[in-house]
Amino acid sequence: MNEDILLESMIPDENMDAEPLEETLQDSAQESEEEIVQASDEEQQPLQETPAEQPEKADWRKQLFRDARDIFYMLALFMLVYILCFRTVVVVGNSMHDTLMNGDRLLLVSNLLYRQPKQGDVIVASKDSFRDGECIIKRVIATEGQQVDIDFKNGIVYVDGEAIPEPYLYSQTLNHEGMEFPVVVPEGCLFVMGDNRLDSMDSRSQAIGFIDEREVLVKAILIMIPGINEETGERDFGRMGGIE
Repeated sequence: MNEDILLESMIPDENMDAEPLEETLQDSAQESEEEIVQASDEEQQPLQETPAEQPEKADWRKQLFRDARDIFYMLALFMLVYILCFRTVVVVGNSMHDTLMNGDRLLLVSNLLYRQPKQGDVIVASKDSFRDGECIIKRVIATEGQQVDIDFKNGIVYVDGEAIPEPYLYSQTLNHEGMEFPVVVPEGCLFVMGDNRLDSMDSRSQAIGFIDEREVLVKAILIMIPGINEETGERDFGRMGGIE
């Protein structure tokens, strides 16, 4: 009787042990499923920018906009100054050879800035009485009140009784063209001639005569693109630069 009781007590109670074991296994499986689902959700979620990165991108865009705006304003200002103060023109003819050649593109400063022509300046003028206002480009030899005389035999030009140095000359002043010398330049006027005196119609001719300062349009200051040399058929880029 006692043995039966001992043996019975050694047999596990199925009702007591099976239920907790099942619960333990179910809890473990549930936890594993939750971990897998959580890991899967983390993989699917895109990387989000940190708060520090967002202002950085916004600042970059703002800086790009400011730079583009500044460039636009600078270009607009440059164009305005260029339109008001400067011009470009292409030389036609050989009257200023070889300071200027046929086909040279020049940079000119307008009379908005150029108010007082002086001896030696290269100017562009338009005279209504000459070829319906066709523009001419010449060099200023004398200004108002100065006396001009020319020795046509030796090709020497005198201003106020003194021979003026003319290193820019291509040909000497040997042709008379009709005007009587000496002459005094009237008030508000200029006496002009081309550097190629044998192939220039200028103040020596009655057709042009003196140039009123109000007829001066611009002053030539720079050779931007040299014309093609008729002898070599090429451009001499060494001629680019200021006009003397």
